[in-house]
Amino acid sequence: MISSNRRLDIAILMGGVAFLLLPWYRIESGFFGFQWLSGHFSDAASAPAIIEIARFGRWWLGLVALLFIAGCVARFVASARSRGLLLAVCGGAGLALLTLQGLAITFSGWSWAVSEAVFGALPDGQPSMGAGAVVVGIVFVLFFSFGLADRGVMKGDAFVVSAISMLVVLVAVFVFYPVGSMFIAAFQSVDGSFDPSGFFNTIQDSSVWSLGCVVGGERCGVAWRTLWLAIMTASGATLLGLCFALVATRTRFPFKRGLRLLTILPIITPPFVVGLALTLLFGRAGVVTQFAASALGIEPGRWLYGLTGIWIAQVLSFTPISFLVLIGVVEGVSPSMEEASQTLRADRWRTFWRVSLPLMKPGLANAFLISFIESMADFGNPMVLGGSHGVLSTEIFFAVVGSQNDPARAAVLAMILLAFTMTAFLAQRLWLQGKSYATVTGKGDSGAHAALPRGLSIAVHSIVVPWALFTVVVYAMILFGGFVRTWGLDNSLTFQHYISAFSIGWREDGGIAWTGVAWNSFWTTMEIALISAPLTAAVGLLTAYLIVRQKFVGRGVFEFALMLSFAIPGTVIGISYIMAFNLPPLEMTGTALILVACFVFRNMPVGVRGGVAAMSQLDKSLDEASLTLRANSFRTVRKVILPLLRPAITAALVYSFVRAITSISAVIFLVSAEYNMSTAYIVGLVENGEYGVAIAYSSALIVVMVTVIGGFQLLVGERRLRRENRVALAAPTANPSLPLNKEKTA
Repeated sequence: MISSNRRLDIAILMGGVAFLLLPWYRIESGFFGFQWLSGHFSDAASAPAIIEIARFGRWWLGLVALLFIAGCVARFVASARSRGLLLAVCGGAGLALLTLQGLAITFSGWSWAVSEAVFGALPDGQPSMGAGAVVVGIVFVLFFSFGLADRGVMKGDAFVVSAISMLVVLVAVFVFYPVGSMFIAAFQSVDGSFDPSGFFNTIQDSSVWSLGCVVGGERCGVAWRTLWLAIMTASGATLLGLCFALVATRTRFPFKRGLRLLTILPIITPPFVVGLALTLLFGRAGVVTQFAASALGIEPGRWLYGLTGIWIAQVLSFTPISFLVLIGVVEGVSPSMEEASQTLRADRWRTFWRVSLPLMKPGLANAFLISFIESMADFGNPMVLGGSHGVLSTEIFFAVVGSQNDPARAAVLAMILLAFTMTAFLAQRLWLQGKSYATVTGKGDSGAHAALPRGLSIAVHSIVVPWALFTVVVYAMILFGGFVRTWGLDNSLTFQHYISAFSIGWREDGGIAWTGVAWNSFWTTMEIALISAPLTAAVGLLTAYLIVRQKFVGRGVFEFALMLSFAIPGTVIGISYIMAFNLPPLEMTGTALILVACFVFRNMPVGVRGGVAAMSQLDKSLDEASLTLRANSFRTVRKVILPLLRPAITAALVYSFVRAITSISAVIFLVSAEYNMSTAYIVGLVENGEYGVAIAYSSALIVVMVTVIGGFQLLVGERRLRRENRVALAAPTANPSLPLNKEKTA
């Protein structure tokens, strides 16, 4: 067990290193620039805080240093409560002062509220917070946490208090601060000055809110098109997911394993690849289109390029996710309730409509919400199939990177997108609030589920079988498309696309030369995904532990705030990160750090929900037994909780790794020439008409993801909840009428 003094010593050591060695500001020298060590530093190259104070007279950093020194003095205070008070005051005041100093820095120096004559000049260039300031900020959070623990908060458990404090700070910095920056940018001009005209021009723009398609005009505004598309996609995906779940659980369909396999493919497929496959099938040079033209004389049309094509692609992509959500709910409906209904002379149709289906409401609501948000955030399929029928995600993209160069318009459109998803999120919570759908109790329930009504069984089979076959054809086109030389013009088979993407040569010194055009973005993607996956799992499971196992003031608000980030579309995350982290105080655009942070906090809610579900099954007596044996909370989590959470750990690792590779809606705003992700590179290939290389690259990514997922499974292992008496199982018992001995331990 780590003593309070030892914890404080580690924090003091971190702060000392930050003040004495790490650069306080980040300028051209980078986040961890050490040019000052050579002794040839200037006002344009950041130095540690101690040199910034002594040589350049930046006295405002001296205030931060004094608060740190006061926290160090607390190390020698004998009384725990007095030490806690001093640490909490120093940590809170230091963090507040550091935050105010950071927010006072703008692109051109101090903000309007800060006088340069009083505070002095900042370093030349465009300064933002460097490694020294960030580490000192972490130290102040630890000071504050240790102080509260010494004062008896959370029964004096410093690990729990520190975890809560750190998570609150991280969520505030990487979720709420970017979204707040986006709201502010909606009322600013390009140079950062206050200008509400951009907000009012966009919010009143007829291209956003027009209802021309309803009253006989040409088309509706982009907001209504996006909302209608999301509702139709969510409805279609939820309905199909329910049909798949019913066929897999309530019928004697012979290919149930195949249905489950189809649910995996869209999850490990880049989101726009389905759109590419539909183009190969139904585009102007597609297989079906060419056959219809030659055999039936039907002229090739452009019906695929618009909301119809986007809808088909999105339903194909999101139906398997709805199926995964719904299959557990459908299986969880208690057979005894259905049997009770039939005992009361209700027929199978009435039992399904009045008993089974209402108990599936939570699953239906969750499946609809997930599909709705995913449709709103989808960027790849509208980019490939949208044509002139743009949606909010593509309009936001073109407002930032296109000829418009209108960040205020992008911010307003992102606010509209966020309003739609938040409304759906809150509506779902209100619909399910205060109702009980529990059907699994501690009592035995060995009955069989009621069979589907004959008419319903025929209906779901007539929907599921054609759709499953259509999905198989689409994914066959994805695999086959990488081996065709030029689709629609030269259908001869070739390996040229794979060679172009992944060729390998030899340098003159004998080393390997990665000559393929895809290698640069491939290795960058693997690096970012492998870094962000364990961080996402760690943050998500730690948050789940705090929500399930700890009781503290504001726990409900804390959980709700975390889940709000799930309702924020990736497009909004991307645009908000650009507006928050492209300027001081935290300038991270163009670096790997902003990609890692985006993936961690974008995918964290899934890890939280998975951890909450798994941890809710673990009895609290396990924690209490460990604490009774004088283990602290950190050791209890490491030795007791984590081994029993291996399924949740694997799920969090797999989901975060796959999402880091397949994500496009947020990444498209954050990539740079040095850090280009696979999905962004593939979108560029599609825009240039290089479909063969794009599909070959996507197929290779699918193979890599399957391999790495298997590696995660082997690395984490399986949870073992019981052990069996193998001797008793190997030999028969003396009395054949007695059961074999088994010893079960939880």
